[in-house]
Amino acid sequence: MTEPLRLGVAGLGTVGAGVVRIVRTQAELLSARTGRRIEITAVSARDRSKDRGVSLSGYAWEDDPVALARRDDVDIFVELVGGSEGAAKDAIEAAIDSGKDVVTANKALLALHGQALAERAEAAGRAIRYEAAVAGGIPVIKALTEGLAANEITRVMGVMNGTCNYILTRMEQSGLPYEEVFKEADALGYLEADPTLDVGGIDAGHKLAILAAIAFGTQPDFGGIALEGIDRVSIDDIRAAADMGFRIKLLGVAQRTGRGLEQRMQPCLVPAGSPLGQLEGGTNMVVIEGDAVEQVVLRGPGAGMGPTASAVMGDVCDLARGIRLPVFGQPAGSLQPAPRAQSDLPAPYYLRMKLVDKPGALARVAATLGDAGISIDRMRQYGHSEAEAPVLIVTHKATRAAIDTALETLGDTDVVTSAPVALRIESL
Repeated sequence: MTEPLRLGVAGLGTVGAGVVRIVRTQAELLSARTGRRIEITAVSARDRSKDRGVSLSGYAWEDDPVALARRDDVDIFVELVGGSEGAAKDAIEAAIDSGKDVVTANKALLALHGQALAERAEAAGRAIRYEAAVAGGIPVIKALTEGLAANEITRVMGVMNGTCNYILTRMEQSGLPYEEVFKEADALGYLEADPTLDVGGIDAGHKLAILAAIAFGTQPDFGGIALEGIDRVSIDDIRAAADMGFRIKLLGVAQRTGRGLEQRMQPCLVPAGSPLGQLEGGTNMVVIEGDAVEQVVLRGPGAGMGPTASAVMGDVCDLARGIRLPVFGQPAGSLQPAPRAQSDLPAPYYLRMKLVDKPGALARVAATLGDAGISIDRMRQYGHSEAEAPVLIVTHKATRAAIDTALETLGDTDVVTSAPVALRIESL
């Protein structure tokens, strides 16, 4: 008779409780689909007495996740503690060194230490699975490492933070400014304890670093991502984008260019009728483009107990079936550092600025853009006050470097009253 597969679960928050619930309620289904019984033998969390809405009876308890990772009665260490350093990292390393496979939802840890962990695991003949680390219930890791393995991936992009998508969608639907919707999202519990992880693009950037490593066969390089949050997106930007047939999304893009790997996480305008443009609320979407498959669109819940626990258990089931892959889809030793290319490919840009309402101000702007090699596609003035003249400009294709040069030059003149906003218009 096949021996049961024994799990040790570290972290009993929303996702950990969801994993326990699935193992308890779907025991027969899991056994039928994997050919062996899956059971939890031990758990670890900060508070033993907390009511998590699911029974923990019959499980051994460890206060220290590292001790849990080393237990002899654990085959797979499930890390749901979180954090890029400290207990999570120590426990995963201990699990690998103790001959155990690892399943984790820890995007920050993989984005920052993924290469070292992959080398450690593969040297020990162990696997690290992490479907739940990117886009919640969407099986995008499996799609890249398995279903699309025969493709040369040309671009990966997507909306990977549900909180930011909720804020931008809510601003558009309600007409409320960013500050009010931010407070609303915080009151609803949508924001991380450190909100900049969400609205600053850091959380989504961690996910993009992981996807880029798999897609392009490179070492994870979170430091190579150009990060820009949504805090400077105003309700005026939302309305102007809608008037032009666009919607604003915090969009992650990774693609090869002639100068290297371009990785960016920033607010962009996307066509309102595109799959990304139609994305509402807290839903995530990842778009993968390959030479053979052309374009694949994956859409689904990016967070929450059920979707994320489902992804964790999908990895557990694969390990139960004996499916073992290199951590990033190919041997860690073959992954090369990617030359960084910061927003190298030209694109149209949306510019918003407030000018001093005096003769010659607009001509000065046009001349400065022209000197930087940027041509204007369309321009609109609206809402004059006695002192300011708000202006919207859509450029023809330009590099981000040229845009930044022009805006820096404008900032040194006396015609701009505040820092201009520049948002890339992404082609889909």
